[in-house]
Amino acid sequence: MKLMRHLAVFCSSMFDSSKRRTALPSLLALCALSHPVVAEPIAFNSAWQQLLTVSDQLKAQSQEVSRAEAEERAGEDMNLPSLNLAGSYTRLEKPIELDLRDLNPLAAIDPSGLPPALGEALAAIPGSMFVTPFTEQDIFRASLQAMWPIYTGGKITAAQGIHAAHVEEKKHQYSLTTRDLFTQLVDRYFAVAVTQTLVNTNQQLVDSLAEHESHAQKLEREGQIAKVERLNAQVALENAKVNLGSSKRQHEMAQIALSRMLQLTDANPTSGLFSLPQSPSLPRLSQLTLTQHPALKLLEAKEAQASGLIQLEKGRYHPTVFLYGNYTLYEDDSLFSQIEPDWMVGVGVNVPLFSRDGRSGKVEAAQSALLQAKYTKAQTQQDLSLLVDQSFRQLQQADEEVKALNTSLALATENLRLRELAFNQGLSTSIDRVDAELKLSAVKTQQLGAQYRYVQAYARLMAISGQLDEFIGRTQLQEQQHAG
Repeated sequence: MKLMRHLAVFCSSMFDSSKRRTALPSLLALCALSHPVVAEPIAFNSAWQQLLTVSDQLKAQSQEVSRAEAEERAGEDMNLPSLNLAGSYTRLEKPIELDLRDLNPLAAIDPSGLPPALGEALAAIPGSMFVTPFTEQDIFRASLQAMWPIYTGGKITAAQGIHAAHVEEKKHQYSLTTRDLFTQLVDRYFAVAVTQTLVNTNQQLVDSLAEHESHAQKLEREGQIAKVERLNAQVALENAKVNLGSSKRQHEMAQIALSRMLQLTDANPTSGLFSLPQSPSLPRLSQLTLTQHPALKLLEAKEAQASGLIQLEKGRYHPTVFLYGNYTLYEDDSLFSQIEPDWMVGVGVNVPLFSRDGRSGKVEAAQSALLQAKYTKAQTQQDLSLLVDQSFRQLQQADEEVKALNTSLALATENLRLRELAFNQGLSTSIDRVDAELKLSAVKTQQLGAQYRYVQAYARLMAISGQLDEFIGRTQLQEQQHAG
């Protein structure tokens, strides 16, 4: 039947969040088979605020931003000096000592060449008198050590720039996630209203066909129509009941999907489908998209990071100049400790001559990363421009379908009225009457699908160009008009 084909096409596009259509089993995997009885009315604006509050995906992305900001704050400390408390314990094989007999002139004296009296006098002196201990065998030390880099060849500045660009990248990624969730919400929110209208349409069809089937039974008993006419009306009624049950389940699944997304017991949308008095300006949409889309800003942040990485790697060729100092907090009472000063300060320089960290290769890799970001940005600009054009034409196509189906709807309504009069007067068959009923239902379903695709296309245009508030304002205006 034509109605079944229209329903199949419509239902396959009901929950499409992008250009690709999501199959019904995919939605079944996301939804439970039971749903609450009491529905909670919620306007689209409230639903959006609820999603911004409860979305775990946004919360996770927000933590990415917070982590990047914390890393940026940590990078600011690279300009500060470092101060360390150092302590050590060392056990020597033996204490460090100095024996004067090992030094000239005593070491050069030959005892056999000395007068006997002097030799005996030297021999009578204990050996410990000639030994001077410098350290003990166990050495304990504690000191404060400071180091302050005053020139690093731009490495610190480059690293801080990379951290700042990383923060911008995460912020724009958060904006992208927000826009994606917005289009998902539009798909699920208005899918509930669309499936409810579809249920009402099918219910009207069932009621009308039931009345027709009852009338056909009377005409059959009176002998005015053949049995096949009555059976045709009965078959049409049974098929309509099957379609009604299917549309009810689709509505239940759409409502469950929206409720789970908003983390509500059961959400009942109050904002309906709408259309614009005139189409938005395509040049303005394109300009807004190509100047402020988060994907382009994200790639600009990638470029900044790649540029900073180049400067960081080039800085490895430059010397590092630093101030350093040391202050002894605790030491033993050895002679060596008494000789050593309690504090010292100085200036140091570290000049890289040869290294094995592949500095030149890293510079080339960073330059390639920069070119990659630039080429990706150029391709993204083309893709976004194409996406705006496609969504704009989908909006126009859906609008044309809605307007064209207005005439078809009037024709189908009038055709059903005439077929019903002819059937009641015996001038038309039940098949003609049922066919007219099905055509009217099919036109209503087609127009409903076109209206849904219109809202989807408009939502994508507003999300791409960053005009989420514009879409929300349209829904609020529609609610006011409907209330009035």
